[in-house]
Amino acid sequence: MSADVHSPTDYRAGVGIVLCNAQGRILIGKRRDRRDPPWQMPQGGVQENETPAQAVIREIKEELGTDRVTLIEFRPDWLTYDYPDASTSRRAVNFKGQRHLWFLMRFDGRDDEIKLDSPHGEFDDWRWSTPAEVIERVVDFKQPVYRQVMRYFAPTISRMALTLPAKAAKLPPRRPRQRRLAV
Repeated sequence: MSADVHSPTDYRAGVGIVLCNAQGRILIGKRRDRRDPPWQMPQGGVQENETPAQAVIREIKEELGTDRVTLIEFRPDWLTYDYPDASTSRRAVNFKGQRHLWFLMRFDGRDDEIKLDSPHGEFDDWRWSTPAEVIERVVDFKQPVYRQVMRYFAPTISRMALTLPAKAAKLPPRRPRQRRLAV
């Protein structure tokens, strides 16, 4: 992984998590802050002296109250988005936007093991969605990044799924390069 996780930048460093169930559905959470639209995939900042792989596990535990996950794949390049304006995020005062390294993970637990009652959690509800629904439900300024993430992981998600939702098949194929993270 990149050694420049904490180097100075206009973008806050973080991790994004594509958490899939056995049917190839992806977890999205409904933000507590009532942003419109309120849905997004789990994500969070990389703390000082923390690797992105460590941040992913911490974020899963904080936001979903479980660590019943398996790392499947890692996208090695940073994907960035800009905040539209300072009113959209308190972080927009210090950063132009966010940059994330994305991780594809499989949920190995039962749905009732997902607990949103953590004081650090950002969600007050969650659901399993198709890749197309994930893109449709996220705030506009994150949609281009979500499209890139879904294209990149689409072949692996398809292989993971027992039944691939028909809507997910409409996503264009990702670039041919695929790298796996050695943890």
